[in-house]
Amino acid sequence: MILETQKTTLAYRCPSCGGGVLSAVNMFSLGADMIKLKCTCGESELTAVFTNDDKVRLTVPCLLCPKPHTFVVSKAIFFGKDLFALPCPYSDINLCFMGEMNHVKAELARSELELMDLLEKNGITDLSALRAREEEEMLPDPEVLSIVMFVIRELEADGQIYCKCANHDDAEYDCTITEDGVLVFCKTCGASRMVPVNNYLGAHAFLDCDSLRLE
Repeated sequence: MILETQKTTLAYRCPSCGGGVLSAVNMFSLGADMIKLKCTCGESELTAVFTNDDKVRLTVPCLLCPKPHTFVVSKAIFFGKDLFALPCPYSDINLCFMGEMNHVKAELARSELELMDLLEKNGITDLSALRAREEEEMLPDPEVLSIVMFVIRELEADGQIYCKCANHDDAEYDCTITEDGVLVFCKTCGASRMVPVNNYLGAHAFLDCDSLRLE
């Protein structure tokens, strides 16, 4: 008996030359090793690999941001959708497409028109100029916030965050990303502290923090 192999079509648009990069992917090729989709211009590539929990991790070049973005999707989405798109976290621009071949080709063509319209509205003639403009206003990657939030919850559970609240049980902590880093604050008393971790190295260094005092 011949089993039908799960397959999908994977595509992205190169942020360097603007060309569409497209390839068919099946379960066996993805399970064997990391898959790399590389643009013919040699300036960008998308990677896809199975995770230990049987999901698919994609690292996708961004048309606007200087660094690629990482996404994790289930196998059901990766192999089971007619069309599924992954957007840039900071804009409405879709970066990666997966699904049935004709659907992906059509969406890749549609996204090209959307990109041309964006360039025209901003008076920009090439992608490098667009990325330079966006980089000036770009905030840190959302994954930095996830790392910091993990540390904050751990410190909170251990009672190692200190603020102006007279009763520690009344305190409620949260944080938000800013251009200077991550602002940690107490919703109850208003005490806060700026943690300068607006990059991955700083965020991972924050993992070693054993206490935090808000003022």
